[in-house]
This record gives sequence, C-alpha cells and structure tokens, in this order.
Amino acid sequence: MSILTAVVEAAGTRELPVPAFVVGLISFGILLALLFMTLSFGKGRPHT
Repeated sequence: MSILTAVVEAAGTRELPVPAFVVGLISFGILLALLFMTLSFGKGRPHT
C-alpha cells in the first residue's frame, strides 16, 4: 500500500495512517538533521 493510499483511507477516519511513534521518530530525525545543518554552517566561525 502506498503512502498516498494510506492517507486517502485515513482521511475518512480520526486515526493516523501510521503509528504515533513513527511520526515521533520522523520528527526527531528532522530535528536532528536541522541541528547538524546548523552546526555545520557555523563550524569554524569565531565566537563573538
């Protein structure tokens, strides 16, 4: 089943198409990626 199919099926119900912990893990992964991007852009710059 594709993600689009799961979203369409879940649109009629109040349930998430994936378990809540999966949504949490994806969110945590995005936050970590943004943190590492921020750290890489600021690497080597002198502090004020």
